[in-house]
Amino acid sequence: MESPLPAVQPLPLPALHASHGGCWIDVGDDSRRASQISARQISKGDAIVAAADTPLIVLGAPLVASRLGYPDLSGLDLLELFAFVHPARFVVPTPHGLARALALPEPDGDAAVPAFLRLAAAVLIDHTAAADWHAREGAWTALELLARQRWPWATLLTRTIRRPERAERWLFARLPEWEEAPPRPQPAQVVLDDDAIATRLATIAGAGAEDRPAQRAFAREAGQMFAPRGTVRVPTVVLAQAGTGTGKTLGYLAPAALWSAQSGGTVWVSTYTKALQRQLRRESRRAFADRATGERPAVVVRKGRENYLCLLNLEDALQGGFQGRAAVLAQLVARWAAYSQDGDMIGGDLPGWLGTLFRRRGITALTDQRGECIYAACPHYRKCFIERATRASAQADLVIANHALVMINAARGRENGGQPTRIVFDEGHHVFDAADATFAAALTGAETIELRRWVIGPEGKSRGRRRGLAARLADLASYDEEGARAITRARDAAEALPGDGWLARIAEGAPVGPLEELLAATRALVHARDESGGQEAGYGLETEAAGLDGGFITVAAAAQDALEALRQPLARIGTRIEALLADPPDWLDSTARARIEGARGSIQWRCDLLTGWIALLARLGGPADPDFVDWLAVERSEGREWDLGLHRRYLDPMKPFAAAVLAPAHGVLMTSATLCDRQGPDPDWESAIQRSGARHLGINPRLFAVDSPFDYANQAQVLIVTDVPRGDMSALAAAYARLIEAAGGGALGLFTAIRRMRAVHGRIVDRLARAGLPLYAQHVDPIDTGTLVDIFRDDPRASLIGTDALRDGVDVPGISLRLVVMEQVPWPKPSILHRARRLAGGGQAHDDAIIRARLAQAFGRLIRSDTDRGAFVVLSAAFPSRLIAAFPAGTPVRRVTLDVALQSIAGSVSEPVGAPAPTAPLIPGPLA
Repeated sequence: MESPLPAVQPLPLPALHASHGGCWIDVGDDSRRASQISARQISKGDAIVAAADTPLIVLGAPLVASRLGYPDLSGLDLLELFAFVHPARFVVPTPHGLARALALPEPDGDAAVPAFLRLAAAVLIDHTAAADWHAREGAWTALELLARQRWPWATLLTRTIRRPERAERWLFARLPEWEEAPPRPQPAQVVLDDDAIATRLATIAGAGAEDRPAQRAFAREAGQMFAPRGTVRVPTVVLAQAGTGTGKTLGYLAPAALWSAQSGGTVWVSTYTKALQRQLRRESRRAFADRATGERPAVVVRKGRENYLCLLNLEDALQGGFQGRAAVLAQLVARWAAYSQDGDMIGGDLPGWLGTLFRRRGITALTDQRGECIYAACPHYRKCFIERATRASAQADLVIANHALVMINAARGRENGGQPTRIVFDEGHHVFDAADATFAAALTGAETIELRRWVIGPEGKSRGRRRGLAARLADLASYDEEGARAITRARDAAEALPGDGWLARIAEGAPVGPLEELLAATRALVHARDESGGQEAGYGLETEAAGLDGGFITVAAAAQDALEALRQPLARIGTRIEALLADPPDWLDSTARARIEGARGSIQWRCDLLTGWIALLARLGGPADPDFVDWLAVERSEGREWDLGLHRRYLDPMKPFAAAVLAPAHGVLMTSATLCDRQGPDPDWESAIQRSGARHLGINPRLFAVDSPFDYANQAQVLIVTDVPRGDMSALAAAYARLIEAAGGGALGLFTAIRRMRAVHGRIVDRLARAGLPLYAQHVDPIDTGTLVDIFRDDPRASLIGTDALRDGVDVPGISLRLVVMEQVPWPKPSILHRARRLAGGGQAHDDAIIRARLAQAFGRLIRSDTDRGAFVVLSAAFPSRLIAAFPAGTPVRRVTLDVALQSIAGSVSEPVGAPAPTAPLIPGPLA
């Protein structure tokens, strides 16, 4: 543990704090007594003038710039300093969060913040002089490089960070190398004993844990997924609905840990949200604590390649690929990489706010995007975070992953060490959505230009380390004449794909090549046919891929031929690689083999992609395939077109999911608090079974359900507000402001449209700020969603509004979340895909099931522990009674006016937990 920080004096530099409640500046005059607040309140105009005249200490420059309306703000950002001094350490990016991280007194009100910022800056700088500073290695070298970029903190830090006696190692020399491990034998066939599962659960929970009979029952049922499989392609499938508070995480980790210990096998736990992944990482330490110090890793977190830092991209950025402020970001990321647990940049130990400080997509540029990895040809291959995680997962007892990764690896057959055979799908209600996205085909401009770049490589003046197919397979081409010819043919065929500037050419009516001509025809047809009203609203446009005229079919046929001309040589290259690996030449050492095998996997993926596109185009002139839904679309954001093309989705995506994921598995558990639809007191298992994929394999899954242990009758209330007129933005904004004021903050607002959310935020944020109730908003504040949730969780008086991402990704137990407000009933978007599934799924019943699921998931954010208490508000004058079954049994549901809702919320917030909630409707009359 690091030594306590000595008393330090505030940095003698001015500091600025800006909120929606006003602006305060402390000019650094320490002549006043300690009891006096040295900051003074100033106008936004004066704050902008001060910021333009001299560098100011600020906390989160983009957020301060947004509140001032001054995008050119620059200065001494404390978050950048924190990232340098404490790489890979979490901090909530607010004055109170920073105070707790530095063990400093929290500022009392906005006026005290500037002085606190000066003190925090001094503490951070002083800490770099401490003998036991944990992040000293590499600091001097990084500081020298940052000074060249004129990083404003560099001059101040050079006073405390001295040149080391020995030269510091470069980052890429400091990172450890991963090591190959022998393949694991297949797991032993074991049958778990119910008593052993209960004993394991009790051990994990701890001696003082609450007795939970429902959790024990859940754990026993979860253990059934580990029963030995009796028939090929017929896994044991368990569907388990466990209400919030059951303790299902430890409930399935207990039998998983027991089975892994007895069988020597690996269990995969798949989630939909990063919040649950972080929770699982914590919980699994207890479940697998007895093997945490073994030779192989007990628990490994796996994500898609695009989540991890690419060391080759970082090296390019450090050596001139990034300029200006982006170069500062690269240096701070390099500092983080040296101390990171696993190199995970999205939801890992890289602060989520770091990338947002630089107003560019710099973080994305440092990850492996669009399959551009060169595998063993990379000089950092043996230190690659992605490869380390992949190899570690093959040896682990538990792998924590996400739905998309599990499905993509299964579909592409890319998992080292074999495909997962025991899988727990937590947040199982999202498996359908994840499968829908995974097994989709999108023949769009954005997708085709990426394929062109992958085959051809850099063109014209483009920079970067992207390599074309010929460069990746130069050794194959020099050794195998047929392979070399196929590479050349593929390179030539890729010229038919859209190139840089394709969207502008199409808009100008000057497409080049058969694929751009197809996209141009698609755009013209979509605009001609669209009847959705999106043309005026600025949202995306779409039309069915039906009733196409001869001209469009002809253009599509030419595009199909061009894609086939590319697919054939790629398939031939794959065949030549197979032959090369089967009869390896002398030069094919382990490094070359790894590179060739990586290329083989990438080529197979592109062949599958092309096959899907070709099948989509081939059917345009004939009858529709009943398994698919096809349409044409123009993607727009606020009226600006950014992509267009043809799309294909499975009518039921669980069909390919069953074939690719379920069939090879031996045991699968799908669990969630909202796995089933509810139309009455009992769960509707038919809907859950349909959306599990089990029926496609002729499987009758095991079914288990247990209700939440929470006392919803006393802990929660649902208020359907009937007097806020639909479409009246002023009334909507006023309702949100009054509800948040009544609750004293702690509100989560959920919107179905970003435009309405922004309008409400703009109307009420200053009003709430003046009352000491900060309001944060997705798509408004320049902060990533994960950090917004962290800020919301950290401040009981803060409120947060956003869209669907907040409905599932928020886990805020306690007083910080005591009110959820939905602006209206969350109706499904009336898209072509939705219409087809609605027709196949029973019409209105299909829609109602979707809405009830969304309501249940949103309500689930409210009560997360047995001490939580809160209100769930829907602003809907005509809320259908058939949707009320979405809420847990016993929850009071009332139709009320806004004034009555405000009284009820104000009263319930101030009441102690456990006090009786009103049960009689305040407005007479039935719920119908």
